[in-house]
Formats: sequence, structure tokens, C-alpha cells
Amino acid sequence: MKRLALILYQLIIGAPLSLVITLITAITTFVGCICGGERFFSYYPGKIWSRLICILSLCPVKVVGKEKIDKKKSYIFVSNHQGAYDIFLIFGYIGQPIKWVMKQSLRKIPLVGLACEAAGFIFVDNSSPQAAAKTIRLAEEKLKNGASIVIFPEGSRTRTGKLGIFKKGAYQMALDLKLPIVPITINGSYEIMPIDSYQIHPHKMEMIIHDPIPPDETQPENLREMTTKIRKFIDQSCESIVSGLWEKYKEM
Repeated sequence: MKRLALILYQLIIGAPLSLVITLITAITTFVGCICGGERFFSYYPGKIWSRLICILSLCPVKVVGKEKIDKKKSYIFVSNHQGAYDIFLIFGYIGQPIKWVMKQSLRKIPLVGLACEAAGFIFVDNSSPQAAAKTIRLAEEKLKNGASIVIFPEGSRTRTGKLGIFKKGAYQMALDLKLPIVPITINGSYEIMPIDSYQIHPHKMEMIIHDPIPPDETQPENLREMTTKIRKFIDQSCESIVSGLWEKYKEM
């Protein structure tokens, strides 16, 4: 009976309202940004949208460690990627204006892709080494302008709930720009909408913001030293993220 009630709620209330809110948010963001209000409209409409989606999806949220972030500083946030709701959790509850580094395919979503582009989000292009390098340069420009960036170093959502292999792009940026990395652990979104699923299963979510990893102020003298420094960054952030995972995600 509960299952039937949930399905009816999602079909009659949850899904239609979520669609309307998404369209309103995309239009507001696009118009606001192209009219010169990128600083405000690239973040706050999305923040409200994300919180409303979590509420409509019946997914309670818990945030730990927000006090570790200084709103006057720029960071590179790196998070595990359990499911589609990771975006709503971070965007809605991190409490810090951010730019997303996103898959190129998301640019094709009607209205949403245009809004993301107007908001100055960075679309990843891995079609060639030159294109990938350009993506990193664009992200670095956003950081130089005082924004913070969110990256899922795994590249895509996990299929098992476990932590995947981290790519080096975020850590290369942190090294180049001497910015702190903030690891984030996400729990629960894997249960809501894992990869290859479009059905929503209400579940509690938790976001744990860990201590920032300070930037390395020394300049690497050669490629080997740079590789070592990046590896150290990756190991430190992975250790923090794993420490916050619920036991079932550590054991899956």
C-alpha cells in the first residue's frame, strides 16, 4: 500500500512539480546571467531548486562540517559520486557559491544546458589532449575570479556504491593555482537513483565536509616531482572521503 501511495505521489505531485521548478530555475538562471547578474544567478536559483527537489523527493538531508569552509576563500571541492542526487545535495546545502565541472553531454539538455553555460559552468571535453587542457584552463580562470569549483574526480557515478579511481584534473588545478582542496563524502544518494536508473527511491542523504587540504606552496621542479605531489593530494582526499562513508559503502 505504501509503495502504491509513493508511486501515485511521484506521478501526480513530485514529478510534475519538479519539472516545473526545473524549467523556472533554468529560465531564471539564463536570463539573470545574460543580463549581467552571473555572480548571483549562477548560484542562488540553483541552490533553491536543489533544496526543493530534495524535499519533493522525500529525501531528508544531514550536513556535517559546513563550519570548516570560509566563504571568503576559493576552494576545489572533490566528492565521491554515488548518484544523480549528489548534485542536489552539494548545490543545495554546501552554502558556498560554486561552479560545476560537468560532462559535455549535459549541455544538450533543453534549457538546462543553456542555463549552465550562461552560469559559467565548465563542460568537460576529453575528445583530445588539447581539448582536455582547454577545459582545465577554463576552470582555472573561474577560480582566479574568486569562485569555487566542484569536481567528481571519479568522472562518473559509481555502479556499486564503492569509491572509484580518481582522475588527476582537480589536483593539477589545485597545484597550479595553490588552492586548498576540500574533500566531501556523500552517503545515501546511491540508494535514491543509482546509475542507469530513473526511478526515485526516497532515502536519507548525508554530506560530510572534511578539513581543507592546504595548498602546496612549493613549485615542482620536474614531472616526477609534480606526479608525486598530485598523488599525495589524491591519497589525502581519498582517505578523508573513505573515512566518512557509511560502513555498507565501504564493504560493498
